[in-house]
Parts: sequence; C-alpha cells; structure tokens
Amino acid sequence: MKVWGLDRLGLAAMAAALGVTAAAAAVPGHAVPDEIGMQVPVTEVARYIVWFHDDILLPIITAITVLVAALLLYVIFRFNEKRNPTPSKTTHNTLIEVIWTIVPVLILVFIAVPSFRLLSLELVVPRSDMTLKVTASQWHWNYGYSSKDGGFNFDSYVKDDKDLKPGDMRLLAVDNEAVVPVNKVIKVEVTSTDVIHGFVVQSFGVRVDAVPGRNNETWFKADREGVYYGQCSKLCGKDHAFMPIAFRVVSEDAYEKWLVSARKKFASNGGGAQYAAADVVERH
Repeated sequence: MKVWGLDRLGLAAMAAALGVTAAAAAVPGHAVPDEIGMQVPVTEVARYIVWFHDDILLPIITAITVLVAALLLYVIFRFNEKRNPTPSKTTHNTLIEVIWTIVPVLILVFIAVPSFRLLSLELVVPRSDMTLKVTASQWHWNYGYSSKDGGFNFDSYVKDDKDLKPGDMRLLAVDNEAVVPVNKVIKVEVTSTDVIHGFVVQSFGVRVDAVPGRNNETWFKADREGVYYGQCSKLCGKDHAFMPIAFRVVSEDAYEKWLVSARKKFASNGGGAQYAAADVVERH
C-alpha cells in the first residue's frame, strides 16, 4: 500500500527515525518517551480539547507564524539600506491598518465559538453518578467517597523507589489509587488544606485549582478502563514533583468488589465532616 508515494516500509522507517511508534502513540494514561502531542483522550472533554488544539489552534498558529516570517524576510530584503539608501517617509497606510485590525478580530471571533463550547463542557457539571472529594495537602492527595459508596477516605502518596513493583511508573505510581467505574459521570470537588495546588489529569481533560477554603468543581466520564495519571501543576513547595495523581478506571463489577475491600481497609479513616458537602450534592 502506498500513501503519497511512500510504501509501508518507508512510512515505518520515517516513524522509527522520528522516534514515534504506533505502540507508544496508543498508550493511554501517561506520557511516553518521544511522544509528540497530547495524551490519549478518554473523555468527551479531553477529545474536544485535542480537536480544538490540533484542528483549530495549531493551523491558525502555523499560518500566522509563516505569514509573519515571510513578511519579515520580505521587509529585510526589500527595504534594506543597500536597496533603499533614501528611506521612505511614509507613515500611514489606511488599507494596511484596516486589514491588520479586522483580520485579528475575525480570527478571534472564529476561535471564540469552539472556545465557548469547550468552557461549557468543562464548567457545566452534568447530573453525576457519584461524587468524589479530593483534598490536596503538602504533599499528597486525599480522596473521600460519599456515604453512598461507604463514606471512607484515604491518603494517596507517591511510591518510594524501593516499593515499586513491575509495571509501576516511577514518580507516578502511588500507594493508594482512586478507583472509579467506567462510563459513569464522576463529579470531583477539589479543595486544599494549606497552599494552592493544581489537580490535573490530562487524559480526562481535567484541570482545576485546589484552593484553601474553597470547593472547586470539575467532572469526567472515562469511557475506557485503565490507569490514568496526573500531577500537581502548581509550584506548591519542595516536594511538588512528588505529588502524583492516579485514577484506576474499572468495570462496575470490579468497582463494587473494590468497594467491599476498600470499606474494610479504610474503615478507620471514616468519612468525616469534610465530606458532608459531597453527600448533599450527590443526593440531589
């Protein structure tokens, strides 16, 4: 099979030369070496973000960059001192000024339409199937499940190198992963106990600040099972780099089985008054 004059062997050679493989590109949940672009999206919001970037913003950015570079080169060679020993005294050109005012406005209006759609997808939380309370601290995360799911909570710390098992990812693997069911709307309430942290899971298209004394909301609906990693995106202190996020998305049956063991494992932690807000929201 040939594509634009290249056979499969040629395409494979090009991919190898660029350090990009089909296997690497298909791995969801985390970045891979030599990867170009965003992580594999597994939610509606994340897919919209990838489309908006790749199909709208990137072509516009590329076109503007090429145009500006071409204009600069034209000015350098056309109006240099050698070719124009007597400089022009022209100070205004009405047509050019109208063009460079109107064109950027039209570009911004064009970008605004999908931007508002994306903001709506991110900020308007649909009716949720479950609510998860996420509390950030220096330097770990605490996940609280509502009374509907047992009313327990647990801390999640990055694994030390000595505790890593085969398949664990260094600086991303945690001792306690947050587990959620696949194809369910998960509402996430995010807050902090000390400084501002950033709750980011790229494959979910989730990015929200964890602010002390404030509950910020976000949501996701993962449609693919697997483990998805994120990290704190704020410079929150000396161990900022050791504050990963790990979500394991499983089937409903697997989630129910996990709940049984999690209720026993984290029973001593309790739900606590800080999770009452999540219960109230979920009952609605």
